[in-house]
Amino acid sequence: MILQALVHCYEALAERGELEKPGWSPVKVSWGLELDADGQVKSLLAMGGTDAKGKQIPRTMKLPDPVKRSSGVAANFLCDNSAYVLGVDAKGKPERTRECFAACARKHQAILKDVRHPTAKAILNFFEIWKPENAAQHPAIQPNLDMLLKGGNIVFVTQDADGEPQLAQDVPEIRRAWDEAYAKSDDAVMGRCLVTGEEGPIAILHPSIKGVMGAQSSGASLVSFNAPAFESYGKESARDNQGQGRNAPVGRYAAFAYGAALNYMVGQANFHGRLGDTTLVYWAEGAEPAYGSAFMAMMGGMGGEEKNEITQKELNGVLTALCQGRTVNWANVPLNPKNRFYILGLAPNASRLSVRFFLRDSFGAFVEHYQKHQERLNIVRPAFDERETLSMWALLRETVNPNSRDKSAQPQLVGELLRAVLTGSLYPSAMFTQTEIRLRAEKDITRGKAAIIKAFLLRNVVEQQKEQIHVYKEVLDVELNEQSTYLPYRLGRLFAVLEAVQQRANPNINTTIKDRYFNSACATPALVFPTLLRLAQSHLGKIGGGAEVYYDKMITELLGDVTQSYPVRLSLQDQGIFQLGYYHQKQKLFTKKEEKDNG
Repeated sequence: MILQALVHCYEALAERGELEKPGWSPVKVSWGLELDADGQVKSLLAMGGTDAKGKQIPRTMKLPDPVKRSSGVAANFLCDNSAYVLGVDAKGKPERTRECFAACARKHQAILKDVRHPTAKAILNFFEIWKPENAAQHPAIQPNLDMLLKGGNIVFVTQDADGEPQLAQDVPEIRRAWDEAYAKSDDAVMGRCLVTGEEGPIAILHPSIKGVMGAQSSGASLVSFNAPAFESYGKESARDNQGQGRNAPVGRYAAFAYGAALNYMVGQANFHGRLGDTTLVYWAEGAEPAYGSAFMAMMGGMGGEEKNEITQKELNGVLTALCQGRTVNWANVPLNPKNRFYILGLAPNASRLSVRFFLRDSFGAFVEHYQKHQERLNIVRPAFDERETLSMWALLRETVNPNSRDKSAQPQLVGELLRAVLTGSLYPSAMFTQTEIRLRAEKDITRGKAAIIKAFLLRNVVEQQKEQIHVYKEVLDVELNEQSTYLPYRLGRLFAVLEAVQQRANPNINTTIKDRYFNSACATPALVFPTLLRLAQSHLGKIGGGAEVYYDKMITELLGDVTQSYPVRLSLQDQGIFQLGYYHQKQKLFTKKEEKDNG
């Protein structure tokens, strides 16, 4: 299903002129080897620019598909490194370097032998007369030898009839020769492609995907078999060196198409984002990039970038319209909520890629699920917090130790949370438990932590299990509910008031009751609250005046409806309710203090 969707995406991108036909792909090139008509080397041209430090920047060109190398010798056509094109490298293995040059010569001779164009003849002449052993002393090579040996691809450059530089890959006759060679399947394994359903040559090695965060810079495979444990009987690669492709028969065309589509989207801002160690690739049917742009704006950015080009009010208008099934304009492009949308989560695994998840639904459905998620997260926020919504990045950050060197959330949690948010399924339990772990360690409930607790209890308890639905609903609100008599909520509110009393009595105190008693008060109220109330009486005596009366009345009211003894132990869910009560009450106290200060 994943490969099929990617193949359709490639075909849409190719129709829009964004991608080349099979056999061609973008390749970074550093050098141009200029040849005369006889194949003699005239000069070595820098094909890219340089950065501020003078380091060479390669230029991306459309070139024949590079081969996928492992440890063996395999040459590319029209573009390769110095070992293959010139027969020189810095690896100290002259015999292997000679094999590389010979392989490159054979490949060009096989493809260009019937091409009559002068550029083709110049390339063939070059491989006939070039002496790798003399390369280091050649006047065109010697000045740039050190940089050549550091790596970088080389292409062939000649002059056209007008004396202008001409790249070999731009010559129509040479392009046709490569297309014919690429299409040949004399030595290929034939079979039925599992993606297209068509009979044809099967891809032995699948394309490398470059740009996935954490994966090898040279690329990683989405489909590969490199050990007998992964191979089926009769399809062993050790026997014919072609068996591994038959373990999951994907046609050459389909393999090229999904690889081209993935590589393109990972390199384009409107098609990919990053969350934790997961690279998200997302696209709409038809590959219109505006859908990806709107999706990213909705998600609030990835990797901590929470910036939108439009205001939150404008964005909310767009999202509301999509939820209602109406087509809206985004960057002058109509977005149809019924259009199918795909989200692929990729994570690195050595030289391979792991699929964290693959989601597909209408674009409007994804938007609707995300909006419901934001509604659950909605909670009163401190005056200094200007964020109108909490992004995925902000939520995951609440589960990580802020003092740790690695600020990444648990990889599994990233995928599970994103899947839950975008599909409307239950939140992962790890989100709640990790938040509770951080809350106990930090002894501070932030807006993000409070929002996570509220959203989790609403979705996983109230909406799903229908447990204590009436009780929970009245405390899982945006702001303080002063009418609720639910004991864990009341105790959380009471703790916030007792803390405020202590701070009023001792403004310069370093260690508060929150630092010493918050966790135990939350888990085992019966052991802690009698002590806290005794302390409060002494604190109230220090305050005196109208403030003493105000706080004493508030404590009395909170305890007035408590007709039962303090619970010996609170469940994990009720501990969350306690923390919400504490958070709500604290925000209310801050609001009253600000009103008093301003008025």
